[in-house]
Amino acid sequence: MRAYLGAAGVAAVLLLGAASGPAVADSPSVGSDGFTIKDPRITESSGLAASRAHPGVYWTHNDSDDGAYLFAIDGRTGKTVATVTMTGVGSPRDVEAISIGPDGNIYVGDIGDNLGGKWDHVWVYKLPEPKKLTDQTVRATQYDVKYADGPRNAEAMMVHPKTGRVYIVEKGDDGGGLYEGPATLNASATNTFRRVADIDLWATDGAFSPDGKQLAVRGYFGGVSYTWNDGKPERQGRLSVPMQPQGESVTYTPDGKTLLYGSEGQGSEVEPVEVEGAGGSDDGSNSTSDQGGSDGGSAFTGKAGAVGAAVVLILLFGIGRLLRRPKNR
Repeated sequence: MRAYLGAAGVAAVLLLGAASGPAVADSPSVGSDGFTIKDPRITESSGLAASRAHPGVYWTHNDSDDGAYLFAIDGRTGKTVATVTMTGVGSPRDVEAISIGPDGNIYVGDIGDNLGGKWDHVWVYKLPEPKKLTDQTVRATQYDVKYADGPRNAEAMMVHPKTGRVYIVEKGDDGGGLYEGPATLNASATNTFRRVADIDLWATDGAFSPDGKQLAVRGYFGGVSYTWNDGKPERQGRLSVPMQPQGESVTYTPDGKTLLYGSEGQGSEVEPVEVEGAGGSDDGSNSTSDQGGSDGGSAFTGKAGAVGAAVVLILLFGIGRLLRRPKNR
């Protein structure tokens, strides 16, 4: 869902700078240093997912009702190497998230709600990740989704890399719920998602670590890491989320050692933050205990905190302009 930050995002970048740095690893995944999305068609990148079939490629899409398009981005160059057009999904309404499951399928979350939680159902689309990176049309399966406790607005959808179960995080004003889908989605029936945990964040995206042991959830001005604990997440610490004009995406690199954060806007930057203590992806060894932060400091989590931060940044930016001395002519 569009929620433009305008001057707040610009001020955040100018005043605070990015809190990120390139990943340091012996053999880092392609893209670990970040990249710039070069495709002029991608102006509202709102989801990000590391390819399983094509190492170094990252899938993204535009926000809202841009169309049934997915873009494969080369993590080395930031250029689009393939455009996929989905069929069989009707007209997408508010596409907000993308994830790849252990079955090799791409899952797309048409889960935003521009009416603020009024639609009685949303959709998840599933399609096989193409074996060849060429412009092509791929038929997707469409799943109707509703929430057990009524309509919700959401921008974060994640597929667990081991179980294949789909999860959605509500974008709540003061934090939201983590909703768990059925063990298997059913294309011929409504799939009810049930609230299983609270998420202390005005969430814009989320991602599981490749080993499935961690959950990272980001917002505009911060993020929170959780240990997964077989579907019973426990808050672990703050994420060092870089300040971005409108940060709405996050994914792990395939080696699990870096979190990549993306933003809306043409020519947007995908910025890397090293996952501290990460020791690999699927071998079960040494997953992260603190992904670039801790609970020791303040963080902008809920909507009120994010809006407050934006107001402060705008004020500071304005004061700076007022105090700036005019140049001698």
